[in-house]
Amino acid sequence: MTSNRKIVQFSLVSIGMLLILATYFLYPKIEKSRLEEDKIVKDETIIIDNEDESSNIFEAVEYKGIYKIDNRFTITSDKANITTEDPDMVNMTNMRCVLYLNDGRTVEILSDRGVYFKSTYDIYFRGNVRATDGESILLSENLDLLSNEDEVSVYKNVILTNDKGSLHADRIDFDLLTKKFHISMLGDKKVKIKLIK
Repeated sequence: MTSNRKIVQFSLVSIGMLLILATYFLYPKIEKSRLEEDKIVKDETIIIDNEDESSNIFEAVEYKGIYKIDNRFTITSDKANITTEDPDMVNMTNMRCVLYLNDGRTVEILSDRGVYFKSTYDIYFRGNVRATDGESILLSENLDLLSNEDEVSVYKNVILTNDKGSLHADRIDFDLLTKKFHISMLGDKKVKIKLIK
């Protein structure tokens, strides 16, 4: 009877250890992946092409502003519409944004469409996004520029190219202050990097 008791105890301890490992190691990875996928779906639903009676349509629009206290920016678009339900949100097509950074660099961002929030200065670029600072060229489907953060989030089919090489990833977070990239892939895929010597 003692050997059966030991087998049962060993089985219970093993199951307990598996549950602990799954809870602290496996579950957070699954949850993180699910949250990243949910964020992408949520971010893509931000754009509303609503050109009905309750919206105002403008052509050749330009906004100027300041983010992070002392960095200037200019954003222009061929066409924009503002709905009466949310006059703070400006839906834009053929967007062009120029960021004037404190260190003298300028960053130009182009996209097919996007949304600009007038009160917060947050800008969401969607479709054929192209960003360059003169040294690097970044291509993707989405780019989020939030005025109260020092980081730019670029995701979905990201390609970064400069004189040192190129890389392909699902997501890149670029720190404007340190000029460092955080590169990641969704799921178990690997980042593809090609270095040029």
